[in-house]
Amino acid sequence: MSHDMRFIEVKNVCKWYNSTNGIVHTLDDISFSVARGEFVSIIGPSGCGKSTLIKLIGDLLEPSAGSIVVDGMTTEEARLKKMFSFVFQNPMLLPWRRVIDNVRLPLEILKREARDPADLLHMVGLSGFENSYPKELSGGMQQRVVLARALTFNPQILLMDEPFAGVDEFNRDALNIELLRIWSETGVTVIFITHSISEAVFLSDKVILLSSRPAKIKDILEINFLPRPRGKSLKESALFQETVKCLREKLE
Repeated sequence: MSHDMRFIEVKNVCKWYNSTNGIVHTLDDISFSVARGEFVSIIGPSGCGKSTLIKLIGDLLEPSAGSIVVDGMTTEEARLKKMFSFVFQNPMLLPWRRVIDNVRLPLEILKREARDPADLLHMVGLSGFENSYPKELSGGMQQRVVLARALTFNPQILLMDEPFAGVDEFNRDALNIELLRIWSETGVTVIFITHSISEAVFLSDKVILLSSRPAKIKDILEINFLPRPRGKSLKESALFQETVKCLREKLE
């Protein structure tokens, strides 16, 4: 990992909304930093503001207080430089377009230099499915298409909001291993939201635990003691299981 420990810096960020019942506080005084190339997961109770936080980092929302700096820039400047790519829980593929045309979509819209869609499909393990339609693919395969599309412009940061939540456990394990391979090949920085403690531990260099709303940071756990590259057998290890148990206790 590079020495650039403050590639993304979130400082004292708060978010509140005006609602019919008065002001709703979602995030309260959130501060952490992410190093370039790091894999960071965010976990916490349902509705605590995890998705809000990732949208603030990606400049889809503005903080009510505090600041977020990305590689020395504002989030808006970083977004305009196409530093971010999002992967959401719902694949959001156009059903009438073939797989390769779904991956090509950002190219058609933005008309910029980019990676070859066929190479990207190869990278996510979907060679041979270029001419299939989304409905012909499983949920896990659809998320691979979305991942390929997200990598079109070589983003520096992947913001992933529960991308594998709708996928069964067997496929989810395969997608996790695939994601780690792509992460190590591309050097992209990943911020990953999940409800699964074991998924967070398996994937991450660092796990950020949020409290219930208004979310504060309960703890930040470095997971650099688990060896990489990580394969399925890691989950059988006592160290892995102990780490998951420790995180579960902190969340309760």
